[in-house]
Amino acid sequence: MITLAGYVALLLAGLVQGLIGTFQYSRGPAPLLAVLFAAAILATCVLGSGGMRTALGGVLPAIGWFVATLVLSRASASGSVIVTNTSAGEWFLFGGSLCAVAGAIYALAHWSRPSRERRAASQR
Repeated sequence: MITLAGYVALLLAGLVQGLIGTFQYSRGPAPLLAVLFAAAILATCVLGSGGMRTALGGVLPAIGWFVATLVLSRASASGSVIVTNTSAGEWFLFGGSLCAVAGAIYALAHWSRPSRERRAASQR
């Protein structure tokens, strides 16, 4: 039950990072905060996989981030958008996507069965 709660918390952490980032990416010096939001989702994925010691711990924050940013970055029926076509918006969407995918790939590569078996064999 506690493990399930950890996974739900990681998914919600990704959702919250995407939600906050979508509205706050353009604050401060132009792309700086957007780059920091991208680095934050990478760190969440890497630390989540390490904390849970599974690949799913790194993939769930990435999924949450993608769901939040894809839903919120779509144009509304009236044509208004939240994430604008500026350098900060591009850094947030493309840099964040790249970092989320990189974090998920790291988790999958680090905690896959062959990787775990290789580490276990080297410790003997």
